[in-house]
Amino acid sequence: MSWIYIQQAIPAFITGFFLTLKLATIGIIGALLLGIVAAFCLYYQVIGHQVLRAYIAVSRNTPLLIQLFFIYYGLPGIGLKIPAEQTAIIGLIFLGGSYMADAFLGGLEAVPKIQVESGQVIGLSTWQLARYVIFPQGILYSLPAIGANIIFLIKETSIFTVIAIPEITNTALDLIGQNYRSNEYLLMMVVSYAIILIPLSLGLSWFERRLRRVNFSN
Repeated sequence: MSWIYIQQAIPAFITGFFLTLKLATIGIIGALLLGIVAAFCLYYQVIGHQVLRAYIAVSRNTPLLIQLFFIYYGLPGIGLKIPAEQTAIIGLIFLGGSYMADAFLGGLEAVPKIQVESGQVIGLSTWQLARYVIFPQGILYSLPAIGANIIFLIKETSIFTVIAIPEITNTALDLIGQNYRSNEYLLMMVVSYAIILIPLSLGLSWFERRLRRVNFSN
C-alpha cells in the first residue's frame, strides 16, 4: 500500500465522486417522478395502464448493462445518437422508474379501504381523496422500499463504466490500468461509495422513523 499513489489519485476520485453524485441525483429524481405518475395510473387503471405494466416488466427483467448498450450503441444504428451522460441518466430513470412505481403502488394499495370509503362518504372528490387521504399515507407506507431503491440506483451507477463515463468505478479501473496499483485504487473506490451510501442510508432511516412518529402522533 503506497500513500503516494493515493494522494496523487485524490483529484481524479473527487471528479468521479461528484460526477457520480450528479448523475445519480438527476436519475433518481427522474425515477421518482416517473414512479409516482406510473403508480397513480396503475392504481386508478387509467387508459394505457397495460402499457405501463409492460414497461415495468421489461425494465425490471433486463439488466441496466443491456439497457445502456441498447441506448448508447444500438440507437445510433437508426440515426439516434445520445451522449454518454444523457444515456446514463435515461438508463437510470428507465430502470429506477419501474422500481419506484412498484414501491409507490404498494404504498397506495396499503392505504386501508375504509379510509377511502369514508372520504367518499363525506363527499371528497377523486382528486381530494388522492391528495389528502391516499397519497400522504401511501408515501409513508412506501418509504422503506423507496429508500432501498435509492441506495440500489446509486450502486447501479458503477455500470456506467461500460459507456466510458469517468465516475468512481471507471476512475478506479482507469488508474489501475495506468499504474497497476489495485489495492490503493480499490480502497479509494470503496471509501468513495461508503462516503455516499452510509450517510444516505442512515439519513433515510432517520427520516422514515421521524415521519412515522409525526404521523402516529397526529
